[in-house]
Amino acid sequence: MSEIQNYTINFGPQHPAAHGVLRLILEMDGEVVERADPHIGLLHRATEKLAESKPYNQNIGYMDRLDYVSMMCNEHAYVLAIEKLLKITPPIRAQYIRVMFDEITRILNHLLWLGAHALDVGAMSLFLYCFREREDLLDCYEAASGARLHATYYRPGGVYRDLPDSMPKYKPSRWHNEKDITKMNENREGSLLDFIASFIERFPKCVDEYETLLTDNRIWKQRTVGIGVVSPLRALQLGFSGPMLRGSGVEWDLRKKQPYEVYDKMDFSIPVGTMGDCYDRYLVRIEEMRQSNSIIHQCVEWLRHHPGPVMLEEHKIAPPPRLAMKDNMESLIHHFKLFTEGYCIPPGEVYAAIEHPKGEFGIYLISDGANKPYRVKIRAAGFPHLAALDEMVRGHMLADVVAIIGTQDIVFGEIDR
Repeated sequence: MSEIQNYTINFGPQHPAAHGVLRLILEMDGEVVERADPHIGLLHRATEKLAESKPYNQNIGYMDRLDYVSMMCNEHAYVLAIEKLLKITPPIRAQYIRVMFDEITRILNHLLWLGAHALDVGAMSLFLYCFREREDLLDCYEAASGARLHATYYRPGGVYRDLPDSMPKYKPSRWHNEKDITKMNENREGSLLDFIASFIERFPKCVDEYETLLTDNRIWKQRTVGIGVVSPLRALQLGFSGPMLRGSGVEWDLRKKQPYEVYDKMDFSIPVGTMGDCYDRYLVRIEEMRQSNSIIHQCVEWLRHHPGPVMLEEHKIAPPPRLAMKDNMESLIHHFKLFTEGYCIPPGEVYAAIEHPKGEFGIYLISDGANKPYRVKIRAAGFPHLAALDEMVRGHMLADVVAIIGTQDIVFGEIDR
């Protein structure tokens, strides 16, 4: 008998299905995975250390660059931590805007996840469909904050500015004539809220399209049903959160269990899986997009009828309006002080967590009374999921490793930090 030997292969860090710069060292017995050793750190940018060398209000941009698919959600946790230490509460309109953009971000995240996961498993069309909808939501980001990706829109004390009254419009070009442009701009004639309202009206049909392509597709089910099964108890022991935990059948969602902002005023339900496999996690995220759509609808309705301030009037924390800053010496001094040395926060420590699209994203902040954080520790939502990869892939085939990495929805900006 010839001696059969396991062999070791590298998966990544340049593999298209590694979702960033994951390097997996796989011990294979033929086509079957015996052991998986994830190597991280190839994208380490020392975010936590850098955050300790800058004033509090200058660190918000670093948060966007952690999980660069769920930008405003990262900012939200950091801003909440600062607000807890300062013992301030943003105006109610700002809270509704934050919740609305959190849910827009959740849909953005799940659309990218769905397109990329399907592409990894072998379905090409869905990627193009998902990006068609992402484009509209990124236009909402751009209209509100001026940036399509790294928004820096949430600030301690509220949000950067109120929602705009107009949307950017398409212009005629060599590819689109006047008639095409008129049609493309139909839902851009009103305010940002009108544009979001038109999006949430047609989005459920888009989700139906995704489900038509995948949910009962036998190839999709063969690739995901019974793959990467995690029991409810084991999911809790491994520190899972978000759709990974709910896919295993544990009904845990910080928006319901530990409500922040105005989530306690929202009417939505928590989707939960039964088997804890890749297919269940797919179904949970699909239903989450529908629930997020409903929350956005509730926020739009409230925001339409309740104008008001979106930032605290306390100019030691929030900058004065630019118009006042150009006319008024006191406002100019406030502005100058805020953007050069920031503000000092009373000594103390705080942990603020939000229900990020990938799970529980937390910021642990220690203040020593200075204008910079003494310590910032980020609880990345995807890190415990990646840590469980070895356990999830053992005994599966090499092709299933790709499906399991996809179902974890990992982004390396927050894992490597």
